[in-house]
Amino acid sequence: MSAPTRKPVHLAVYDTLADWETGHATAYLARAGHPVRTVGPSTDPVTSVGGLRIQPDLALADLRPEDSALLILPGADLWDTSQDLAPFARAARAFLDAGTPVAAICGATAGLAREGLLDDRAHTSAVSFYLAATGYGGGERYIDADAVTDRSLITAGPTEPVAFAREVLGLLGVYEGEVLDAWYRLFHDSDAQAYAVLEKAAAR
Repeated sequence: MSAPTRKPVHLAVYDTLADWETGHATAYLARAGHPVRTVGPSTDPVTSVGGLRIQPDLALADLRPEDSALLILPGADLWDTSQDLAPFARAARAFLDAGTPVAAICGATAGLAREGLLDDRAHTSAVSFYLAATGYGGGERYIDADAVTDRSLITAGPTEPVAFAREVLGLLGVYEGEVLDAWYRLFHDSDAQAYAVLEKAAAR
């Protein structure tokens, strides 16, 4: 039986994006019926840090929160070396204001910090002093954890793509409870016993 069609998830893509950070999340979202659409600064091709050339499906200016289930912001060198990606942080604000979730990992968390979006939410990142360097006002809300969800915002550090995906899949209801835990243990811990739990859930 095919998965039900759901609102698309929008994956931000831009030059120097970190290829490895969002693959677990987008793959399993797509399997659950969420089309994954890429959104770039424009529709011109971008190149990831690994040299992958990506043709965005739409430009950021055409992205509307009401048309999306989630905005995913991967890390990229540009978050820390220029203001080029600031429009994506502003888009995250529009999404959160509209009640549409946002998931940010690695350098994207610094972009959100600069935008003031972490001042009143629990969050994490690569390390606390990385975000402190942005001058943001949310240092007391920093949590030293692999990934954090506060309301409709997910944050994670660059070494935690599986935990990041776990939070995304849980937030959108792709997996829950024991099944979500098993998914995480399988991909994060190589726990072969977790596979049986996932197989049982898939057979229902």
